[in-house]
Amino acid sequence: MKKDVYILSGFLGSGKTTLLKQLLQSLKDHDRKPAVLMNELGSVSIDSDEVEMDTALRELLGGCICCTISEKLESQLQELLLNEDFDVLVIETTGAAHPVEVVDSILSPLFANQFEFRGIITIVDGLQWKNRGEFSPAVLHLLREQIRHAQYIVANKMDLLSEMEQGTFSYELQQLNKNAKVYLTNYSKVAMNDILSLKAEQGTGSYDKPSIGEQLTLQAIVYTFNGKVKGEEFEEWVKQQPDTIYRMKGYVPLQGRKYPTLFQYSYGMPLFMPGDMKYPTNFVVIGENLHKPDVIRSLQGIDITE
Repeated sequence: MKKDVYILSGFLGSGKTTLLKQLLQSLKDHDRKPAVLMNELGSVSIDSDEVEMDTALRELLGGCICCTISEKLESQLQELLLNEDFDVLVIETTGAAHPVEVVDSILSPLFANQFEFRGIITIVDGLQWKNRGEFSPAVLHLLREQIRHAQYIVANKMDLLSEMEQGTFSYELQQLNKNAKVYLTNYSKVAMNDILSLKAEQGTGSYDKPSIGEQLTLQAIVYTFNGKVKGEEFEEWVKQQPDTIYRMKGYVPLQGRKYPTLFQYSYGMPLFMPGDMKYPTNFVVIGENLHKPDVIRSLQGIDITE
């Protein structure tokens, strides 16, 4: 059984930990067993006391999981999978984390087939957004990216804005991300059933095909190769993929090679590295507006069982 993964994103002080506590309680109320991975830039944990003793907790301190400590993240996730009993993993990121990089870091080809990415919940502080002109261009860009890639946006601290400012805030959020559900609230209070029904998964049958791609923002698809792949066919497959794919990575069992080849694709640049041992042949695709059944079908088409 795959374990659901939710990412809590948002700038510093926006209300992520308050939402985390509510989400954990709601999961327990639904008889789901959560685990938490907390990432903080400082070397001392600030919020870990907010997580109750009966919840498996892992911490990554002193850096951001999407860059400086991604290797530590991999070992923490493997250790969680080996030693803890849980159904749902909730990851609270640092305010400096870019959503695409976080999803990329979490879904290591070594164990990506054990996780089901459900989506990103971004918390936005209404007052911070109102005063965003005080931010540097780099911080403002990150804030926009956190909003743009979310499936669900919690517009927090509405009591600090006038009614007109709330309306403007809501409109601006929807302009940045037309697909996300926006929830205007205080103290990160939201309808947890809405969040727990998030699906970064498709093919449920309740949507026709054209609307599926528009329904979601950032998605992650995991495919496990069963046979062998011809090198030329794989390269051709890569060339045919849309620009809305940001990352691809995995161990591809190429014909004529003893061990699977590590393939990485980022910012349009493919990279092949010969493998030196028998890694699991998981392949991860991260992007926007992807139709999962089509991607899986196209990979099955080049996956030849010998």
